[in-house]
Amino acid sequence: MRKNFLAVFFSAAIIFSSCALGEAPAEKTVFAMDTYMKLTAYGSNGAEAISASEEKISELEKLWSVTDEKSEIYSVNHGGGKPVPVSNDTAELLSLSFEISEMTDGALDCTMYPILKEWGFTTGEYKIPDDEKIAKLLENTGYENIDFDGVNITLPADFQIDLGAVGKGFTGDMVSQIMRENGVTSALLDLGGNIQTVGNKPDGTPWKIGLRNPFGDGLFGVLELSDKAAVTSGGYERYFVGEDGETYWHILDPETGKPARSGIISATAVGKSGGVCDALSTSLFVMGLEKSEEFWKRHGNQIDFEMVLVTEDGGIFITEGLEESFTPNGDFSASEVGVIRK
Repeated sequence: MRKNFLAVFFSAAIIFSSCALGEAPAEKTVFAMDTYMKLTAYGSNGAEAISASEEKISELEKLWSVTDEKSEIYSVNHGGGKPVPVSNDTAELLSLSFEISEMTDGALDCTMYPILKEWGFTTGEYKIPDDEKIAKLLENTGYENIDFDGVNITLPADFQIDLGAVGKGFTGDMVSQIMRENGVTSALLDLGGNIQTVGNKPDGTPWKIGLRNPFGDGLFGVLELSDKAAVTSGGYERYFVGEDGETYWHILDPETGKPARSGIISATAVGKSGGVCDALSTSLFVMGLEKSEEFWKRHGNQIDFEMVLVTEDGGIFITEGLEESFTPNGDFSASEVGVIRK
């Protein structure tokens, strides 16, 4: 049984700020979880909140690293088929990952790590595995084969997991909580392109978040957000061009073990929970437009999220909850935006 849980720098989004915000913010840039993170907090306790947040980020990174022999995930991956106890933070992250996996029929699957590694996306030594190799590796994947009781997790002997598809978003939730506990009511958190906002800007207006054009330079749209997260998964984020001239990106389809080809080139999830949005952005990219629309209609209210999808032919689609907060931008300013309604 599983415990039920739902509650490259600027790579996916660009933040519009202004010197006219008034008070000078407390700011800190840290490198963690293999990316740069910028924390910005306004108010008298901003510096203290950022210091506490930095400590939490470091703590979580040490828990979830797949390469650090002292981390919990390393211990899980080398458990030899035996139960491994995990901390509360790791248990909540696992619960979130498994629940989104179940809701999306496996579009999100944390057991794909060995295949990502085979493609070279974890090492930078890119290659195109042959079909036989992928088929062999797929035999040792599938989140449904993992036993997790909320405290102990047991992987089949040849399985390995990586929680990178949800970890930064979950970290954003933790940092947002720390900000609020320290009395910060206005903060902007950029965790390697995962954006989390606390309240409004100090002048009372929403934060403006630019969404990167997946086809080239600039932006395709701008979101206005208050107290919400926006997480984007895109084929442009991490990829290589093979000797065959084809582009291969790091978002894999768990069914094929190959880069997901769903017709989506950029998927942004917007909602209260950064962890949920992080998990969903990957899932939406894998599912494609039609399945994502069906998923949103079925679960949008339940898990509180909206979405912005860009198709490979340049179409932009948003869910109705973003009609007043999304504006097409740049070369897309005159584009017709499709609105998905329930």
